[in-house]
Amino acid sequence: MARKCLPFFDQHSEPLEQRIATGLHKLGLAMKQQAWLRANEDGLSPTQAQILAALAAGGAQTGTELSRQLGVTLPTVSDSVRVLVEKALVAKKPDPRHPRASLIELTAAGKRQAARAESWPEFLATAVGSLSDVEQTAFHSGLVKMIRTLQENGQIPTLKMCVTCKYFQPNVHGGSTPHHCGFVDAPMANSHLRLECDDHEEAAPQVREATWQQFLHPS
Repeated sequence: MARKCLPFFDQHSEPLEQRIATGLHKLGLAMKQQAWLRANEDGLSPTQAQILAALAAGGAQTGTELSRQLGVTLPTVSDSVRVLVEKALVAKKPDPRHPRASLIELTAAGKRQAARAESWPEFLATAVGSLSDVEQTAFHSGLVKMIRTLQENGQIPTLKMCVTCKYFQPNVHGGSTPHHCGFVDAPMANSHLRLECDDHEEAAPQVREATWQQFLHPS
């Protein structure tokens, strides 16, 4: 009997997950390059710009909170904040929660600069716009799963994702909006799932895992 051969590219291609990882790595390089270019234009480092954007999104924060959110060391944050204070883009004020700590907040000039920093990723949004609606929905769902896995493994900073929130109720409705947000009491589609939500409250670990399994395997 003649031996059946696999198609050429089935024999000579890396596994699909490896090729996807390579593609994501290239996107990461593009983001880093754009960040450096835009930072140089604005007279900032990428970390300084990230701090401004984080303060614009989340309000005044401590250095420790910024360190945890951005996934960089506290000394790196402290050095960047010192420069931002010198540039009059941020100011420090006492933290009422912790007498020995300081809150870092944007100045008026910092708010204007933060608006520019927040616009840096727009080149990626343009690229995503080249995908069809179906491709965007599938890509978004894949990102939710990947980011959640990296977060649970402690490999990226914690994000305020719907799928880790105590208000998220997966697959409790029929039709195109199967999920439910208890905070606003409204149904949700997969495409509505947020990767960063200001109203997020993290669920307890056991609840988070049970919710995730219900999301993956609706009963």
